[in-house]
Amino acid sequence: MSREAFSHVDTWVFDLDNTLYPAGSRLFEQIEALMVDFITETLSMDRPAANVLRKSYWVKYGTTLAGLMAEHDIDPVPFLDKVHQVDLSALTPSAALRDAILALPGRKVIYTNAARAYGHRLVGHLGLDGCFSDLYAVEDAGFAAKPHAEAFDRVFKAAKLTTSTAAMFEDDPRNLAVPHALGMKCVLIGAADPAPHLHFQTHDLARFLRVIAA
Repeated sequence: MSREAFSHVDTWVFDLDNTLYPAGSRLFEQIEALMVDFITETLSMDRPAANVLRKSYWVKYGTTLAGLMAEHDIDPVPFLDKVHQVDLSALTPSAALRDAILALPGRKVIYTNAARAYGHRLVGHLGLDGCFSDLYAVEDAGFAAKPHAEAFDRVFKAAKLTTSTAAMFEDDPRNLAVPHALGMKCVLIGAADPAPHLHFQTHDLARFLRVIAA
């Protein structure tokens, strides 16, 4: 990985879940279980069927919420309130990640498909307060979701983002296709993927950022 590849970047966009903390913490498994609870209660389904529906909407629409809104006219607010009632105790702050983010030149922002209140709660729990100038959540996209272009368009306009001088860090390769097409540097966090819209991949975000900022 070459530092020169990021020499033009003045805005750094980070996803939240499984990006700013290790996927091995299994926090998102809690969220998925709460999604199943919501579907079971709201659509009067048994849990196995609700879980199948959850997965199918994630594949088809990018998020389970987007599918529930499209197929069942679900109010997003109660859903978001429900699924983000998670226990964060498995997550521990990383001083190395905080220092690496702060060392980056330019503006740092978060863009997540999660709810705004949850995003701020998680950032605080991770000890990353003050690292980011803004946090953009699913509410800022009008409840549209990554990977859809409409969601990126709304958030990037709100952020006044110049995509040609921006980089994005994500754990879901689908969510980097649009940023790549817009001219952003795209870094996948987690398992390697051969997709042509990925410029770099890393399992260690803090180490990757330290190399850039060095």
